[in-house]
Amino acid sequence: MDTGRRLYLDLMKKVLTNVVYEDNPLGYEHVPIPWFQGDPAYDPEKRRVGLDWPSVAHTMVGLKRLDNVQECMEQVLSDDVPGDFIETGVWRGGVCIFMRAFLEAYGVKNRRIWVADSFEGIPDVGEDGHPLDVRLGLHRANETLGVPMEVVKANFARYDLLDDQVQFLPGWFRDSLPTAPVERIAILRLDGDLYESTMDALNSLYDKVSPGGFVIVDDYALRSCRRAIDEFRDQHAIKDEVLPIDGASAYWRRSA
Repeated sequence: MDTGRRLYLDLMKKVLTNVVYEDNPLGYEHVPIPWFQGDPAYDPEKRRVGLDWPSVAHTMVGLKRLDNVQECMEQVLSDDVPGDFIETGVWRGGVCIFMRAFLEAYGVKNRRIWVADSFEGIPDVGEDGHPLDVRLGLHRANETLGVPMEVVKANFARYDLLDDQVQFLPGWFRDSLPTAPVERIAILRLDGDLYESTMDALNSLYDKVSPGGFVIVDDYALRSCRRAIDEFRDQHAIKDEVLPIDGASAYWRRSA
C-alpha cells in the first residue's frame, strides 16, 4: 500500500473512532439498560477494542474491528471477489463511511456500499420475541441507538463521501432486506444485535455472498446474536472456520 493511501485510511479510522479528541463514553442516563455499565471516562484500550459507547465518535466498533474491515476489503480486491459491501445495523454510519473511504482511496468505482438500518433503533420484540432478545432489552436505549437516516447521510457528507456509491436501505430488516436490490455481496457485516435481526439478515442476504467473500459478525459475544449465527450455520451446513477479531466480534470467509 502506498504511503498516501495508508495515511488516509489510518487517519479515517482514528477520526471515526475519535481517538484523536478522546470523547467520553455515554453513561447509564443515555443507555437505560440494567446490564449496561457506563464508563465514567475515556479509556484508550476500551475504545481500541470497541467496548464503550462513544458520545461523539461516528462508530462504536473500535479500531481493531475497523482494521478487520480494511483487511477483508483488501483481500476482496486482491482476489477480485465480486460484489458490493453491506452493513446491517449502522448506528451513526462510521463503518460504512470507512468502507466508502476505502473505495475512494483505491479508486474503485464499480462497487457500492449498502447502508441498512431501521434508523429508529432496535425493534421492541415484545414478550413473544425470542427470549434472548427480550432479556437483552436494547430497545430501551433507542434514544441513543436510533439515529435518523438524514443524520447518517450528513455524517457521510462531513467526509465528502456521500454520493451514488452509497445506497440506503431503511426499515426493519424483515421488511427491507428480502427485496433489497443487492445482486452480489463481497462483504456482509452484521450488526443487528438481536437473534431475530441477525437471522433476518442472514436469511435474506447470505445466499448473495460470493465465494471468497466475508461475513463479519459485530455482536458475536452477545448470546442472542451468537445463537442466530450458530443455528444458521448448522441449518446450512456451513463449515468455514469462525475467526475472532477481538473479544466481541468474529468473521468467516465463505468457501462455497
